[in-house]
Amino acid sequence: MTTDASLSWSGTSTQAGESARPGGPGPARRRGQRRETRRRVPWALWLPGSIAVLFLLLPLVGLLIRAPWTGLAHLLSQTSVRQALLLSLRTSSEATVLSLVFGVPLAWLLARTRFPGRTLLRALVTLPLVLPPVVGGVSLLLALGRRGLIGESLSDWFGFTLPFTTNGVVVAQTFVAMPFLVVSVEGALNSADRRFEDAAATLGADPWMTFRRVTVPLVAPAVAAGTALCWARALGEFGATITFAGNFPGTTQTMPLAVYLALETDPDAAIALSLVLLAVCVTVLVALRARWLPGTRWIARRRAGRGALATTTADGSGGPR
Repeated sequence: MTTDASLSWSGTSTQAGESARPGGPGPARRRGQRRETRRRVPWALWLPGSIAVLFLLLPLVGLLIRAPWTGLAHLLSQTSVRQALLLSLRTSSEATVLSLVFGVPLAWLLARTRFPGRTLLRALVTLPLVLPPVVGGVSLLLALGRRGLIGESLSDWFGFTLPFTTNGVVVAQTFVAMPFLVVSVEGALNSADRRFEDAAATLGADPWMTFRRVTVPLVAPAVAAGTALCWARALGEFGATITFAGNFPGTTQTMPLAVYLALETDPDAAIALSLVLLAVCVTVLVALRARWLPGTRWIARRRAGRGALATTTADGSGGPR
């Protein structure tokens, strides 16, 4: 009897300990739940699902099969290819930095403030997600072109022009890619536990310190995921770039534009550039898996909690005595 009771108590405490952990049930139980979920998948879904997988993967398989693997290093070392690659990496990185500087504050305003027309503003901010890139390029020309709403004043007063320049490439990529970051960060802010921020404010932290020490660590995984998506989207931008910045080798010709041009003159170079873009996109998507790993949100909350407590030490308004 004693042995049975102790075993029963041990099993109960183990289950309670697993359920009390921040990450949820243990790995063995999670694996069992996943296996049970797989068994419940209706058999009628396997056929259309398999067809969808083949439809999406066959073009990529064709690209890998037709790739000139033996001469890939030589193709990537060509001057035009190297220029397009370096220009794409530079402009996409600059566009990502601009998106971070302006997109994160915008996401915070959309998530944490209330003002008339906020819903309409959110729709307009995310419009580049569904807007055809060529239309975005035309809109940029009408706004920032030499005869645009703002571009004409910039040209007359400061002699500064954006269209058909490298800076124009950065602007076009930022216009298309920034909404990915804004949507990601805004969603994280809306779903974040605001008790940490309230605790920091109660302990005397000002709004700026709360934002730096609590809010940013709380949504750091979303910021990282949005940054990766933003950079990948800027790297692959085509329509807005060619419309607003043109296609000038060494100045505005990015990798997607070089692929489009090389298809007519050097298909092997086009395939090589396509492989580079494919590798970058796959790397970004694999890295984004960390955004949804079990326990990531819990770790972010712990960091935010430590930030809330640290604010009391920084301003001397509270904390352990």
